Amino acid sequence: MNAFLLWVFAIGPALLAEALLARYEVLAYGAGWRDPITELPTGMPYARGAAPDSPPGAYLVYLDGIGKRRVRDSRDGGQLVKALIDGAPELRVLGQVQPYSPLADPLADRPVWARLRRRIGLLLFLHNVIQIFVAADHRYRPLYNRAVGCQIATQLMLAGYQPGSGIPVVLLSYSGGAQVATGAVDELHSQLRSPLLLITLGGFHNGANNLTRAEHLHRLTSAGDRIERLGTWIFPQRWPLIRGSGWNRARRAGKITAHRLDPATHVGPGSYISRTAQLPDGRSHLDRTADTVIELIRARRGASVATDDLSP
Repeated sequence: MNAFLLWVFAIGPALLAEALLARYEVLAYGAGWRDPITELPTGMPYARGAAPDSPPGAYLVYLDGIGKRRVRDSRDGGQLVKALIDGAPELRVLGQVQPYSPLADPLADRPVWARLRRRIGLLLFLHNVIQIFVAADHRYRPLYNRAVGCQIATQLMLAGYQPGSGIPVVLLSYSGGAQVATGAVDELHSQLRSPLLLITLGGFHNGANNLTRAEHLHRLTSAGDRIERLGTWIFPQRWPLIRGSGWNRARRAGKITAHRLDPATHVGPGSYISRTAQLPDGRSHLDRTADTVIELIRARRGASVATDDLSP
């Protein structure tokens, strides 16, 4: 017990500081005290995959989970993005968006906090967890949604996206990235006037955001994903009883389709993006996830082409 109390007293002030910082960022954005960062590190492209000089099949923005700390990093070392680019060379893929920073300021690049977090590594994750709940809080959600929606729109245009071009934008989100993806819909529609397709992978979100302007949301889930299931329990807007929530309105409109990726787990050696966990057909979990995402994007494109062919 004494050891536990010492741990609480040690981590408590750091948690308080993280909570204040999380709110400061969104308020600083709203007040105009700081401008969001738009430039990327030297030598890093704004998008990878399809060449910018010809219209790609779609622009895909990958919004990673709470492990996202830098412009370049992701929880799997970039393997999912690489698999998507290899499997669908027609895609133009962006992975640099900072879902947990309204100011687009990479967490691990902040000197004071970087020194602290090197000593208490858990804070790297706690900061982003707190940001998810700030983004879900009704007091901050509209401003947070606008901030990150603007960040995504800016990065897309720097990557060559032309507003009004009709090229689909796909928001692929992992875990807490789903809170940001669902919140960015209105701002992206306003700025880009683009068809929006959402794909959540183990999505952890509160279900409050309006999905009216999204074409569809594909929910990739698994019976073995306890964290995704926790989100459906702790947020009332995800409960069927709350019929007026953005999530339940979208469900009644037929805009949400669930796809089972059993027996994948949320994290760990059996996760959706595991390169070692094998399926009976010989594919890894990572291969199946990438294949599923590509199939959904191509199916959407095929349906759109068919619809255009039937137009008078």
